[in-house]
Amino acid sequence: MAKKKEGLEESLEKQLWKSADKLRKNIDAAEYKHVVMGLIFLKYISDSFEELYTTLKIGEGASSGKWAGADPEDKDEYKAENVFFVPQDARWSYLQAHAKQPTIGKTVDEAMDAIEKENASLKGVLPKVYARQNLDPTSLGELIDLISNIALGDAKSRSADVLGHVFEYFLGEFALAEGKKGGQFYTPRSVVELLIEMLEPYKGRVLDPCCGSGGMFVQSEKFVLEHQGRINDISIYGQESNQTTWRLAKMNLAIRGIDSSQVKWNNEGSFLNDAHKDLKADYIIANPPVNVSDWSGDLLRKDGRWKYGTPPTGNANYAWIQHFIYHLAPSGQAGFVLAKGALTSKTSGEGEIRKKLVEEGLIDCIVNLPAKLFLNTQIPASLWFIRRGERPFAPTENKILFIDARNMGHLINRRTRELSEEDIQTIADTYHNWRSSTSSDTAKYEDVKGFCNAASIERVKALDYVLTPGRYVGLAVEEDDFDFTERFSSLKAEFEAQLEEEAELNQRIMKNLAKVKI
Repeated sequence: MAKKKEGLEESLEKQLWKSADKLRKNIDAAEYKHVVMGLIFLKYISDSFEELYTTLKIGEGASSGKWAGADPEDKDEYKAENVFFVPQDARWSYLQAHAKQPTIGKTVDEAMDAIEKENASLKGVLPKVYARQNLDPTSLGELIDLISNIALGDAKSRSADVLGHVFEYFLGEFALAEGKKGGQFYTPRSVVELLIEMLEPYKGRVLDPCCGSGGMFVQSEKFVLEHQGRINDISIYGQESNQTTWRLAKMNLAIRGIDSSQVKWNNEGSFLNDAHKDLKADYIIANPPVNVSDWSGDLLRKDGRWKYGTPPTGNANYAWIQHFIYHLAPSGQAGFVLAKGALTSKTSGEGEIRKKLVEEGLIDCIVNLPAKLFLNTQIPASLWFIRRGERPFAPTENKILFIDARNMGHLINRRTRELSEEDIQTIADTYHNWRSSTSSDTAKYEDVKGFCNAASIERVKALDYVLTPGRYVGLAVEEDDFDFTERFSSLKAEFEAQLEEEAELNQRIMKNLAKVKI
């Protein structure tokens, strides 16, 4: 049972995190992450294996029924049921029995090797970091005992759900522990949930060409299940340039029973080596790296993806936008995160590209996000929603919906903010009400001062194609109970974020100057 704390039950995953974090001692969170996540994954596949093994063992001696005469050590039996085969010396019961041995690190590494040899889809995925000198065998044994308590005795479906939830929770906690570096593999859950709620990817091909640890895919599957859809109606396609992050993604997806065969890794990345160059996706959901300057743009000046203009070599933002559009099906939709600066920038032709996107009617909605949502940067961010094909409803034709959510969310610590479920629902409902309006019935949606405005393309043109929501929604009608402290904190956060953005820009300028030969 969960422990009580100040009258409230503490969740299982929080208890586990606190205990696991204590065992970390002097190991860096970035390294310890792979130790813990690898063990949780191993526990998941071993639980799944043991459940089917027990069923096959019973069927082995039966004279009739589906499993009659089955061989519990036959790998094909497990492959047929989409269950990973776990060799005897790699099963969790074996590891737990040897958890107090001084050689437990070597035993776990060998178990990971053995599982990869028996399961081709896991080749090169599992961590072999357990025999390292900085990982104390006693602490590793205690960690194995701790993880042994997760979902014991549960059926595969419940085990996958519990272990999957713990895996996802730990990813978020490790990202917080790593701070700026953590943001490179993890998009905050509330941002992912908002993207998914707005896009509603019920059915079709879903692509994330910079997929990190796979959170966008996991949330897409959750969305389908929560809305009584069918998981098999969604196909997942992804790409990641960081191999260790790709490994996390493969484990994250496998623990949820999601087919990750089309989630690819190469160190060149999506621009130089597009793993899905012929794919036309129904949905694209992504959080590309912020303001990347070294994206090899100088090697891609005549690339066929730049239909709306060649992006500058010093910033990949508009390369990402056009990469997404290139991969959209004729009626596809994309939702993605970009630095707020992309809404106004005119550097090296970015303004002209944005103008063409607006005039082509590709931009559906822009959401201004609050500061401090992201772990890897304090730079203000926005969400872009792009839509190909004809708009189905007259009131949305030749218009862009602007939503200013800067004042939403709440702080979970001094440096990090998150959106509440109510915030997410408010923003998503506003978007869907606008999109579902008809010529005869626009009652569902109405402009709200300081929050949302459906602006005509003509108005956007008059404002020189600047897409900052604040320009369109205006100022909110102030109420009598104006919270000065909250407003001051919000303005301070925006100011700090702006200073950090300027500092990063100065660093890039100095880096480029250093390359110039005098």
